[in-house]
Amino acid sequence: MTLCKEWESVSTDLTRIREKARKQPDLVFTSLYHHVTDLDNLRSCYEALDGDKAVGVDGVTKEQYGEDLEEKLQCLSDRLKRMGYHPQPRRRSYIPKPGSEKGRPLGISCFEDKIVELAVKQVLEPIYEEIFEDSSYGYRPGRSQHLCLDKLGRTIQQRRVSHVVESDIRGFFDEVSHNWVLKFLEHRIGDPRILRLISRMLKGGIMEAGLVQASEKGTPQGSILSPLLSNIYLHYVLDLWFSRRIKKQCQGEAYYFRFADDFLACFQHKGDAEHFKNRLNDRLDGFGLRVAEEKTRCIEFGRFARAEAQRRGQKPDEFTFLGFTHYCGKTRKRNFRVKEARPVFLPPSAVRGEPIDTWPLSMYASIIKKHPTVGYRRKAFPSFQIFDRIKNDVNDYAPPLYLAHLCHSLQRCFSSFCVSSSLENSLALGVISLSQSFSN
Repeated sequence: MTLCKEWESVSTDLTRIREKARKQPDLVFTSLYHHVTDLDNLRSCYEALDGDKAVGVDGVTKEQYGEDLEEKLQCLSDRLKRMGYHPQPRRRSYIPKPGSEKGRPLGISCFEDKIVELAVKQVLEPIYEEIFEDSSYGYRPGRSQHLCLDKLGRTIQQRRVSHVVESDIRGFFDEVSHNWVLKFLEHRIGDPRILRLISRMLKGGIMEAGLVQASEKGTPQGSILSPLLSNIYLHYVLDLWFSRRIKKQCQGEAYYFRFADDFLACFQHKGDAEHFKNRLNDRLDGFGLRVAEEKTRCIEFGRFARAEAQRRGQKPDEFTFLGFTHYCGKTRKRNFRVKEARPVFLPPSAVRGEPIDTWPLSMYASIIKKHPTVGYRRKAFPSFQIFDRIKNDVNDYAPPLYLAHLCHSLQRCFSSFCVSSSLENSLALGVISLSQSFSN
């Protein structure tokens, strides 16, 4: 009962902040720090954190921190109030990343630092959710990757879109300028203690291989506060720039979509698309960011792109956004439709040239479960239809080497999923048929 009352109190305070931010868009909040230091708020943040997440440099888990919890939270609150709190360095960790041998770098905070990060996020998020553009989808409440892709597909299908500009920011999370982050925050946050606390978090450093590296720039991925700070940064750098400058200068229709640091723009006229592409580098350079030139291009894409490409004797262009390859397709009634396919990445074993028989079964299962034809809804198609659909679709997105591995591994993989012997036998026949069709 006590915990419920504490959460209701915290929720009420956050609701009041959101209402003020909504009613007064230009209001600068000058008194927010007491929400961060509030003991009830810190306790609710402790309860909200997942205890199974990776630990920081001190190795303290949620269970261990929970011993003498009230005493530790009171000490934390006192240190925050007298500005004696200093976050510990984040532990460097790497997760697999397609196209990178080293992987994607993460910065894992200590558990106590996670509590403070969540407390700050809960205070700032209601303020900025009221001013964020509708074009921003990443790491926001009620918004998801699939919602962004759905909106993108419907926009291209229903609006006058003939050209798409896809781009990428080189090492965005490693290049974020701390000075610009604080300047952007000052537009809505006038409490110097909040800004000082965030500055300490940004400059906390990274520990890798036992050595601590000072953080002169960047906001590490893996931090609770990092997604919100990156959204605030790109809100001022890209979102407002496109809606208030680029879109008004276009001769035709223009649309923009962003999920975290991934973004693209759609245009009716090629001149508008080229104008945006040419100005993008200068815009990002002014805020310490760089465009990945090899990943930036302007392509013809839309309801007339297929016909124009065929007239020139070429294939219509495709683009990849949020892990899905988008291409021009048609419905059963021959109407234009944007279709999506998740690209298939060869596993490390195939890249190293290891024999197929040495690949672990778990790797096969991972590939097949991500297969855009089979997916997680295998029961939606009879077994014979699965192989027919694979033969019709797989050439559009899979490299030839993958086809051989797919044929060789389907039986092994599906046998781990299916419990029906009759279905397993029919899958075996399908593998033989599929292998023969590809060998021919």
